[in-house]
Parts: sequence; C-alpha cells; structure tokens
Amino acid sequence: MATDLAVILAACRARGFEGVPEHRFHDTRKWRFDLAFPSQMVAFEREGGVYTGGRHTRGKGYEADCEKYNAATIAGWKLIRATAGMIRSGVALEQLLAALEAV
Repeated sequence: MATDLAVILAACRARGFEGVPEHRFHDTRKWRFDLAFPSQMVAFEREGGVYTGGRHTRGKGYEADCEKYNAATIAGWKLIRATAGMIRSGVALEQLLAALEAV
C-alpha cells in the first residue's frame, strides 16, 4: 500500500473507523477500492495521473472507472475520490472523515 494511503488509513483508524485496503466490492468483477470501510459502506479512491495523462484520464480508462464507480453507487457505496494534491493538502482526509462520520 502506498505511503499516502497508509497515512489516511492510520488517521481513520485513530478515529475508530476500520478500513480495508484493496477491498473487492463486486461479486463478478475484480473491482477493488483503494480503501474501503465496509461497515459504513464508504470507499476511497486515489486518482493517479491526473496531470500526466495517466490511465484514469484517458478515454478507455476513464470509461472503465465510470462503470466501476456507478456499480459501486448502485450497490449503496459512498465514494470519495481524490487526487494526489488533495491528499497532500489534507482535503481528501477531511472529506473521507466527513463521509464516515455522516453514516
């Protein structure tokens, strides 16, 4: 698990929220969340390559992500998405904690 996700997971655990890295959430697809909090049905996805033309921002990758995120929403998950900048600034953690506390 990348360092930034480990820091986010530790901060959530310190607040009493037990997260699971690389959580598989779909019965037939191999989709996984970067971090998931199954008890609260809240997931966290780090979006990479936003400014470098990475997989998540190119046509096929973007469409695949849309399919995954829509399936998660239909299944009842709340999804928090964040860029590296949002993680570095602390905004991502604030938003994730707000989603966890709202349940």
